[in-house]
Amino acid sequence: MTSFSESYIQESISILKDLNSREIENMAQGLGRVRDQGGRLFILGVGGSAGHASHAVNDFRKICGFESYSPTDNVSELTARVNDEGWDTSFSEWLKVSRLSSKDAVLVFSVGGGNREKNVSVNLVKALELSQQVGASIFGIVGKDGGFTKTVSESCVIIPSVSSERITPHTEGFCALVWHLLVSHPALKKTATKWESVK
Repeated sequence: MTSFSESYIQESISILKDLNSREIENMAQGLGRVRDQGGRLFILGVGGSAGHASHAVNDFRKICGFESYSPTDNVSELTARVNDEGWDTSFSEWLKVSRLSSKDAVLVFSVGGGNREKNVSVNLVKALELSQQVGASIFGIVGKDGGFTKTVSESCVIIPSVSSERITPHTEGFCALVWHLLVSHPALKKTATKWESVK
């Protein structure tokens, strides 16, 4: 009888085999282009993806020399905006103050990618609509069918769904794998990571 751990690992192997490496390559090149032309990177995520966004901001800044930010890193501003203006505009209003422009990029980490009709992650949808309006590049690492993020992205990696009961943990787990691949990619990486440089 197969244990839960064995099943989870086998599901993960199946996802890994089905990841679209060409799409990841496109994303690495696109992000590298934005960075090299002096643009900034704004990383958006909700829940566990907000934690990922914070971690990824560190990696893109430190390893890739890419000026990067996340709205969820400033809890005072985020909660003030949610309290005074509402959740749905919390990211888009933050991006307006950040003067998001056509030189910049937005990277979304999300299980569903946002869906206005289902009233899920509408703050992501509004942030991406603003990104479209100003001509910013849009990228995503998402699950399920990619949602709104997929429909508006220049490049979007969809984490394959292999279990209807474990869409969230697999998507969030593989999101970390993909962004670590990106910050290690020759198109983006500028600085050696600590343990690889210790002799």
